[in-house]
Amino acid sequence: MIGKRLTYRELGAYFSLTTMTEEPMQGNRRSFRHLPQNSTNSDVGPPAYQRGWSANIPSCNAQLFGKISLPHMTAQEVRLCGLLLQEHFGEVVERIGTHLLRGGAQNLRTIANETNTPLDLVKKSLCVLVQHGACEFGSGRRGPGSPVEYRASCERVLRVLRYPRYIYTAKTLYGDTGELIVEEVLQRGHMTMSNTVKTVADRLTHNMEEGHSMEYSEVVSAFSKLVETHFLQRCPPVAEIGTAATSITPATPGTPAASASTAPPTAESNPDCYKLPHVTLIGCGKRRRSSDDSEEQRGGKKAKMDSESCGDEGIYWQVNFERFHQHFRDQAIISAVASKLDQTSSEIVRTMLRMSEVTTTQTATYTQPLSANEIFRSLPPNYSISRPILDQYLSLLVDDPMEFVGKSGDSGGGMYVVNLQRALANLARATLESVVQERFGSRSARIFRLLLRKRHLEQKQVEDFAMIPAKEAKDMLYTLLSENLVQLQEIPKTPDHAPSRTFYLYTVNQLPTARLLLQHCYKTVANLIERRLFETKENKRLLEKSQRIEAILASLQASGAEPEQLTEVEEMITAPERQQLEALRHHINKLDSTENQVDETVFLLESYIFSTKTK
Repeated sequence: MIGKRLTYRELGAYFSLTTMTEEPMQGNRRSFRHLPQNSTNSDVGPPAYQRGWSANIPSCNAQLFGKISLPHMTAQEVRLCGLLLQEHFGEVVERIGTHLLRGGAQNLRTIANETNTPLDLVKKSLCVLVQHGACEFGSGRRGPGSPVEYRASCERVLRVLRYPRYIYTAKTLYGDTGELIVEEVLQRGHMTMSNTVKTVADRLTHNMEEGHSMEYSEVVSAFSKLVETHFLQRCPPVAEIGTAATSITPATPGTPAASASTAPPTAESNPDCYKLPHVTLIGCGKRRRSSDDSEEQRGGKKAKMDSESCGDEGIYWQVNFERFHQHFRDQAIISAVASKLDQTSSEIVRTMLRMSEVTTTQTATYTQPLSANEIFRSLPPNYSISRPILDQYLSLLVDDPMEFVGKSGDSGGGMYVVNLQRALANLARATLESVVQERFGSRSARIFRLLLRKRHLEQKQVEDFAMIPAKEAKDMLYTLLSENLVQLQEIPKTPDHAPSRTFYLYTVNQLPTARLLLQHCYKTVANLIERRLFETKENKRLLEKSQRIEAILASLQASGAEPEQLTEVEEMITAPERQQLEALRHHINKLDSTENQVDETVFLLESYIFSTKTK
């Protein structure tokens, strides 16, 4: 549907205290890019409160906020987070989330007083945020016994922007079944395996022809593959607030959680993080009848009763965002090698990354060392290159100035690694050069590239090396300097810093420049979202009319109406209105495409900045 974007406001009935554990979501389901936005924030249910949270929300981290400093967040990050929360969860959740982002950890009463929001709505909003991992809770700064404090995660909210990319990646790797599994888990925050399998099987069956259905076993197989490749993981264990024991055990609904240390638990800290439970699921998906409203209303209770006998009660699964980011990073490296060298070189690098994708952590500087013999045996069958040719390609990759591949030893025909940190730095550098060229032209990009390579140059040296007239080079340098893309460093000959006795060197600091460009990208995405919301609001009446007509057509087609009736209903939209809808559809699609492209740049810059922190 036109203008109907990724939103969770339709999921209001799902976010009650009881449904946060096992009830499935009701109503028609659509793709993340086309979910309706016609419910109210009051639909969401209340959260469990204080100690009761630990038993029902396995994805939260109980920790002492008093010992953690408030992370620095820029105004652009907070603005973008607010727009994402408003678009996907509603205005009330956006108000609470933005307040927590700006003010840091606060208790329930303080949030309600400072936002002028009823306490019940604050609880419901916190429930939604915690359900999706965008908010954490823990003991107050005064220690055990103090009111529980809540803290929003800017990083987690920004990941909502990348949800369509996660879903598309799952579809590419594991087909429609993998796509729906990831979409379900993202929409609900976390789910049990049995509920996920049943819901996905029902959705696939509903889209099949009459007489066909999706077996549970096929969905279980796709779910297992996602877990084996670490795209899905168990939710981290939850500890009871206010205790000081060192052991942590997973909490299950209806039972008190174990005690926790001051360190927040993570998913990787659970030894059974990627261990599949023994689930007894026999049967196939059920076709949902749109006219059977009473059956839909009873669906949540029925699914909850069924899940009690599946054997995975209390075992919740969430999307492993770091694993998806690792896959995106690998694909960016492979594409860069293919464009720099050739397809065979990129296939060799792809093989090396695939062999070490599960064993390589997100913070690793290099992949695990692989011998030339292992690489040769793992190449795809359609790449029938001989061993001497492989050695030549590996030598070419090692000697390449990009330094994507390095040699770490000579055993087994040579040990080779992929230099992940160097690859990200080169990708970020290429991104910066591309931005300068698009904004200021090829000559400015030549100067920028020259400063990146030579580090420090005087203005006369820039003119000579870049072969640009002095007046033009001066204007370009000052323009780049005013945009903070180039820095000026003073090196005085004497302590008085007299201009006549001072060297003025131009330089480019890649890391601060990448941070600056990242903030510009956040601002761009926020502007795109605001523009899309404005376009949708301006054409609200026409969009609602189009939706009503499409619903009528779908109902008539299901009932076997005559073609004349369908034509008569379609003519309810006039020719000018149809043209306006087409123009709006084109505009919205263009905004969506631009937003996805900017997010790719955001991901590269974020990955590069994160890699510099792990040195």
